[in-house]
Amino acid sequence: MIPPKFRAKQIFNWIYQQHVDNFSQMENIPKKLRNELEERFVLSPLKIVQKQQSSDGSIKYLFGLRDGHTVEAVLLKMKDAQYDEKGELIHHAKYTVCVSTQVGCKVGCAFCLTAKGGFIRNLTAGEIVGQVLEIKKDNDIASNRRVNIVYMGMGEPLDNLDNLAKAIRIFANENGLSISPKRQTVSTSGISTKIKKLGEMELGVQLAISLHAVDDELREELIPMNKAYNIASIIEAVRAFPVNTRKRVMFEYLVIKDVNDDIASAKKLIKLLEGIKSKVNLIYFNPYPGTRFERPEPEKMKKFQEYLLSKGLLCTIRESKGLDISAACGQLREQELEGVTK
Repeated sequence: MIPPKFRAKQIFNWIYQQHVDNFSQMENIPKKLRNELEERFVLSPLKIVQKQQSSDGSIKYLFGLRDGHTVEAVLLKMKDAQYDEKGELIHHAKYTVCVSTQVGCKVGCAFCLTAKGGFIRNLTAGEIVGQVLEIKKDNDIASNRRVNIVYMGMGEPLDNLDNLAKAIRIFANENGLSISPKRQTVSTSGISTKIKKLGEMELGVQLAISLHAVDDELREELIPMNKAYNIASIIEAVRAFPVNTRKRVMFEYLVIKDVNDDIASAKKLIKLLEGIKSKVNLIYFNPYPGTRFERPEPEKMKKFQEYLLSKGLLCTIRESKGLDISAACGQLREQELEGVTK
């Protein structure tokens, strides 16, 4: 606790709105308190080790943590800034930041490169928040410009629920970045018991389920954790999750060639999500060296989408970004560990 209370607001302002790099820059904070803060806390829990920029504007970051481990985050430009004929700004660019919550991951998805390195540790709330701060600073995104946050980088967010919840609240604080929970999406592989717990916290965040399969047999092959948390338990937890009346639960469906890209799977998906206010996001599998899976044909992807839409299920195909860089989650980190640069 930092007395008096207004000091905490001042410090928040310096960190999240002024983007200072050290406590000595906090000019309205007494020198004695600045020195104490310097001794007890760290303003930058991570630093940029490497970044790769795609021709589409997305930027993949590799962050180094203070213990020597690394994690990834991605800045996605969703819309370019718009200017009128006089060159005056009409609309600011819109961004989404995809952040990591763990070093490595316990889930072990067959299609994910992050799983290769196993699980090392959870990120602290400060390390989660720090990814967004560093990315905003690196791209000169003004503190008052809102970004969307998706917790779907390295790691399973619900396996780090306490620190995840702290980060959500820090982002949402009106004295900080003031990013509404409605702009924050937690993407989970489907730990049904923790989906329930997240809902009970009433944080107001959006929920995305990494489904990827419509039957337990295939899902267990893709996501071994499905043996403990099967599809039925996930759907039950989703039905009980508090969803804003203007929002939908997102179901992420990673489409893999000749694995789950057929119309029979689409029919099962329709039945599975019946009665849930949902949206399906079809995602092209991004191949990486050594994987046995392949990217689906665009024609089959389109047919899959058209079938879902014809049955009244809202469905989009996620635009693939970063195909000319290390797009797959965990790929940049793996290259760094193996001493490979691009």
